[in-house]
Amino acid sequence: MSEIEADAVPSLPKRPGTFYWVARAVIRPLVLAFFRPKIEGADRVPKRGAVLFASNHLSFIDSVAIPIASPRPVQFLAKSVYFTGTGFKGWVSRSFFGAIGAVPVVRGAGSQAQEALDQGRRILEAGSVFAIYPEGTRSLDGRLYRGRTGVAWLALTTGATVVPVGLVGTEEIQPVGARFPRRRPVSIRFGEPLDLSHHGPATSGKARREATDEIMAAIHALSGQELAGAYNEVPPQGAIAKIADRIAPRERV
Repeated sequence: MSEIEADAVPSLPKRPGTFYWVARAVIRPLVLAFFRPKIEGADRVPKRGAVLFASNHLSFIDSVAIPIASPRPVQFLAKSVYFTGTGFKGWVSRSFFGAIGAVPVVRGAGSQAQEALDQGRRILEAGSVFAIYPEGTRSLDGRLYRGRTGVAWLALTTGATVVPVGLVGTEEIQPVGARFPRRRPVSIRFGEPLDLSHHGPATSGKARREATDEIMAAIHALSGQELAGAYNEVPPQGAIAKIADRIAPRERV
C-alpha cells in the first residue's frame, strides 16, 4: 500500500467523471509539454481489460506522473483528507485529486489495509486500471524496498494483467518538503505485462510472496535502483517486538 493508501471507504468505486476527462484532455498535454518526461513502453499497456500498475515510489508526484504517462485512465487510492477540505483550498484539492483519478480512503492498518485492497479489487473487477505502490510508502533514500504481498493478492484474485512501472527522477521534481514542483528530467517506464498465475492461488501465502518478488524484480529492472533488502517501515519498537518479528515475521500487505 502507498503512504496515501489504507482503510478504504467500503463503497463501490466511482469511475472517473466528466471533470476527469476534461482535465485529462487539458492538463495532460500541458504537463507533457512543460516537463517533457521520457515515456517508454506505453504500447505494452493492454488497451482493454483490468490492468494493475505496480510501481516504485519516490515522490508525491508519482501519482501524477503515472496517470499522465498512461495511455488509459488510471485510478489509485488517496487519503480522504484530500477530499474533505472546506473553502477554496478544499475545492482545489478535491478537483485536483478527482482529476487525476484518485479514490478517497481513510488511512489505517491491519484489517483496514485489507479493506483498501478490496477497494482496488472492485476497481479491477470493473475492468479499469488501478495503480499501487508495493513498497508501501515512498522511498526517502532512493533505494527499492521489499514489496508487500497485497499487490500479488490483487493480481491473483482478480486475474488482472500486471504491468510493472519504473519511475526515474521523480524525487527531483518534488523532493520531500518541497511546496512546488521543479522541472527535472524524468523517465516513466512501462514493462512487459506479467502473468503470475503459475505461482498459485491468492489464498496461498507462498504464491503471494513469490508473485510479489517477481513483480519487484521487474520494477527493479526498469528503475535500476539499489535494493534495500528490507521493508520500508518503522522498525519494531522494544526488545519483545523485535524478537517476535524475527521469530514469526508477519506478512506485509
